[in-house]
Amino acid sequence: MARRGRNRGASLTVAAAKKGELVPRPPKKIEYEIRFATTDALKGWRDLVATIRNAMADTWDFLTRTPQATTPTNYRLKGELKTVQRGGKSYARWQHKPTAGGSARIWFYVSERTVYLEQVHTHHPNETK
Repeated sequence: MARRGRNRGASLTVAAAKKGELVPRPPKKIEYEIRFATTDALKGWRDLVATIRNAMADTWDFLTRTPQATTPTNYRLKGELKTVQRGGKSYARWQHKPTAGGSARIWFYVSERTVYLEQVHTHHPNETK
């Protein structure tokens, strides 16, 4: 039995769930979804979660609630890196630092209510040094 969520068509398959499986956190209606735009971003995300888990939980909260808020650790990139092209459209490229003093960086863009993780770096990327 599939159950449709009210949040942007997200579906939760309740009957197909198995004992011991992780229960996914249901998103609030006002929150953004987070999706991987690349397989490299998926790998980088996993690496960061393995090394700075608490900071990545805070990053998740920030990106699902206020991804386009400009802060000392979240801001638009400049120059040649300021936009990204996807599907014939241009999007503003943002950079998020999971920790204020660390070198990890997350590059993302936002389309409607979805945050797309484009690049997830465990160290400061050379392009922005």
